[in-house]
Amino acid sequence: MPDASSSATALTVKNLSVFFGKNQAVKNVSLDIPARAITAIIGPSGCGKSTFLRALNRMHELNPEARMEGEVRLFGEDVYSRQVPSVSIRRRIGMVFQKSNPFPTMSIAENVTVGLRLNGMRDRKALAERTEQTLRMAALWDEVKDRLQAPAISLSGGQQQRLCIARALAVRPEILLMDEPASALDPLATSKIEDLILTLRKDYTIIIVTHNMQQAARASDFTAFFYLGELIEVGATTKIFTSPSQKRTEDYVTGRFG
Repeated sequence: MPDASSSATALTVKNLSVFFGKNQAVKNVSLDIPARAITAIIGPSGCGKSTFLRALNRMHELNPEARMEGEVRLFGEDVYSRQVPSVSIRRRIGMVFQKSNPFPTMSIAENVTVGLRLNGMRDRKALAERTEQTLRMAALWDEVKDRLQAPAISLSGGQQQRLCIARALAVRPEILLMDEPASALDPLATSKIEDLILTLRKDYTIIIVTHNMQQAARASDFTAFFYLGELIEVGATTKIFTSPSQKRTEDYVTGRFG
């Protein structure tokens, strides 16, 4: 596990608040996200975890009701700068959603390369190489290499989710956001996703929202506990789960509420 004191900072979040109309879903959150490590966001339903995650790559700009205050910096660069297009930020900060969402009319290979083609890559050899590379990274190549032109929806649920991870990785993001990526999967598929996340850690900064305490304990280096839109505590996962500083954190990780 990375040591918190020696990790570079990938994302710096300062006084982040997110509003939907008059409702404040995230309240003045400040924290640093270490680079090339896995940070888990935990907390009960409705506590602002997913809202916080989506604020990191400007997903809320797609919702006219949403408003954000505060600052998010990616390796020092202002994520919300008007000079930086949102599509550029979402290429650098990729996202994998709770429910696998492959494009149903596209093949497995087309799903992987769709972002590359939208960004202007046309070289067939380069696209084929990136397809194999990212499917290998997503631990899916050996399962699909003989049927790359098959519809993506012909894959199992767990395979579809790994395909979505491959699609996010194909454009070579710096950070990967994962919102409950295994919540809809069976235990075997969940185990594969967790193994994949741990493998990707050496090359990527990963932030994962999860309701599963065991998953957070197994598959993260750092953990942030949210409650009612506020960040209650953040630290090394081992400390959060064995000797948290805040009573509300202790009550949650020990199952007294939530």
